[in-house]
Amino acid sequence: MIRLENLSKHYGRVAAVDSLNLEVEPGEIFGFLGPNGAGKTTTIRVMMGILRPTSGRVTLGGYDVEREPEKAKAITGFVPDRPFIYEKLSGSEFLKFIGGLHHVDEGLELRIQELLEHFELSEWKDELVESYSHGMKQRLVLCASLLHRPRILVVDEPMVGIDPKGARTLKDLFLSLAKGGTTVFLSTHSIGVAEEVCQRVGIIHKGKLIASGTMADLYRLAKVEEGRLESAFLELTRDGASPPGPGTERP
Repeated sequence: MIRLENLSKHYGRVAAVDSLNLEVEPGEIFGFLGPNGAGKTTTIRVMMGILRPTSGRVTLGGYDVEREPEKAKAITGFVPDRPFIYEKLSGSEFLKFIGGLHHVDEGLELRIQELLEHFELSEWKDELVESYSHGMKQRLVLCASLLHRPRILVVDEPMVGIDPKGARTLKDLFLSLAKGGTTVFLSTHSIGVAEEVCQRVGIIHKGKLIASGTMADLYRLAKVEEGRLESAFLELTRDGASPPGPGTERP
């Protein structure tokens, strides 16, 4: 469903993303972890066609992002780390605008109502977005990303500014979407979230995918006890750590 093939993005001599190979299956929640500056957001921006890769290829649902951007984006929902919202629109007006961009005509009003209720924004639907708290804006952007019922959802740091109740709602949402066949690509700093909801995790460090697999794979690779993803992450990304052995990465 998501495939990155030899994906690289260079800025001069600096490789923000370096020969990254990755596959995520339909209905899978894949966690994408890495220290600050590791290349997570750059990878996602290339995946979404915001940045052009220096080399390599991204396919979403079988569509090449560079060659068939409209088809790729039509099946993908995206929540960036710093979402832009037209703050002079009300919540419902913003969602109608996004629905128009995705050509959602039939059932749009009902879909908006369902999403606003799910994210507990119904009573704020006619208020200008500029009056929303950060967490409310984040939930509104999630509504927008789900309007067209995407087959792939790409989320960059969804838990920033979200209270514990909102975080629980999001985790339940990701699990429900995956159960229904939606592929979720989740970039996060929250080790606990990755440990709780992700079937597999990839760790990127200095632009390279240094490990990818199930939690058990990562624990074994880092030689730490099960249930200690934070320890595995710190061990695998520390300077001077031994490179992964054969079979620890899944191209």
